[in-house]
Amino acid sequence: MGKSSHIVWHDTLVTKRDRQLRNGHKSCVLWFTGLSGSGKSSLANALDVELFHQGIKSYVLDGDNIRHGLNKDLSFKKEDRKENIRRVGEVAKLFVDSGHIVSTAFISPFYEDRQLVRNMFEQNEFIEVFVDCPLHLCEKRDPKGLYKKARLGEISDFTGIDSPYEVPINPELVIEADKMTIEKSVQLVMSYLKDSDIL
Repeated sequence: MGKSSHIVWHDTLVTKRDRQLRNGHKSCVLWFTGLSGSGKSSLANALDVELFHQGIKSYVLDGDNIRHGLNKDLSFKKEDRKENIRRVGEVAKLFVDSGHIVSTAFISPFYEDRQLVRNMFEQNEFIEVFVDCPLHLCEKRDPKGLYKKARLGEISDFTGIDSPYEVPINPELVIEADKMTIEKSVQLVMSYLKDSDIL
């Protein structure tokens, strides 16, 4: 179905800037991307705890959680994975417009899809965080047992096994998950937010 011609955009009376001023910080999306098992969700949630304790308006959008509700109608075929990321981008934009720092934890393996989301945001609002972890270590961790199932052929189109992961070309941050603790990784992201005048 095409877009209805009867839809009209309504500007809000309270602006994003109004909300940022009230909050005492700017808003943005921290787009955590990396292989399954790289530590995206753990890092996003640890960062959220730190932001919360500092009184920062924040929220986490997690890949598995989103597929339990908003995107439960989508498969893991390429076209549905693309739509999954597009929808998450739109939700993240709503959070940013509401003055929040939103952390998203999604494999988002394709450069084109991540770029599509980046283009939804104003300059400096989209912060791509590549959680870099070698495949062999992600497989060793395998917290959900997904790599084992993929190797056995029980899961198809699995990133890193029979579907590619396109490494970010120029991310704002790279977290070497095999070399850094969660605590140090959180501090690296916090330093970036402060250096960028978001906090």
